[in-house]
Amino acid sequence: MTDTTQAATWLTQEAYDRLKAELEHLEGPGRAEVTERIAAARDEGDLKENGGYHAAREEQAKQEARIRELKEKLRNVQIGTPPDDGVVEPGMVVTAEVAGDEMVFLLGSREIAGSADIEVFSPTSPLGASIMGRKVGDTVTYTAPNGREIPVEVKDAKPFVG
Repeated sequence: MTDTTQAATWLTQEAYDRLKAELEHLEGPGRAEVTERIAAARDEGDLKENGGYHAAREEQAKQEARIRELKEKLRNVQIGTPPDDGVVEPGMVVTAEVAGDEMVFLLGSREIAGSADIEVFSPTSPLGASIMGRKVGDTVTYTAPNGREIPVEVKDAKPFVG
C-alpha cells in the first residue's frame, strides 16, 4: 500500500501571492492572448508551413503545463513558515556539512525562494531526501548520482523568511 498523501508546501505570503497572481494571469489574459495569436496565424492560410501558428501552439502547450504546475503547487499549501523546531523539512534554511564542506541552502522549491539569492534543494533530491525529518546534530549519508556515499551533518535548520 502506497501513501498518496502529500506533505504541505510551505510558502511565504509573498511567494503565495506571486504564484496566485501568475496563475490568474495565465488562466485569464494569458490564455486569451495565445488563443488570439493562434487564430490570427490560422487565418494566414496553410498551417503546415506557418511558423507563427506552430510557435503559438507550442507556447500554448507550455502555458497549459505551467498552469497545471501552479495548480498542483497551490493545492496543498501552508502559508507562513514551518515551526522553528530544528527539524529539517520543506521551507527550512539548512546549514549542513556535506562531504566536509559547509553548505547553506533552502529545502523546498525555487518558487519559495523567489528572488532570494540562495541555493535550493528539492526534498526529493538525494541530499534533500536524506536529511528530511532529521534534527540538528544528526549525521546521515546519501548516495550521490556517481554512486559515492556522501556524509552529511545537519548543523542548523531555521524557517526561511524571504
